[in-house]
Amino acid sequence: MISDNTLTHKRIRLRIPKEYHQEPVISRLVSDYGLTVNISAAILGSDAIGDGWFELDLQGTTAQIDSALIYLNDLDLEIWDENKSSSW
Repeated sequence: MISDNTLTHKRIRLRIPKEYHQEPVISRLVSDYGLTVNISAAILGSDAIGDGWFELDLQGTTAQIDSALIYLNDLDLEIWDENKSSSW
């Protein structure tokens, strides 16, 4: 039986549109959901005119990760799970 406090990780790709560039979206994953976030890849123009793409490794409990994914989904961000071919 897996404990609710067992740490796990999930790799996702996330598109953050330009209207969210001034919002601390990734920072909130750490501060509000208690996750450890590693940015393994990112594409964001220096002028920040277009959308940003991030490949993230999220580490935390299953409940923390699920809550964070709900938060990202509620923002209507495009999320790709490494184990799924479509958006989360």
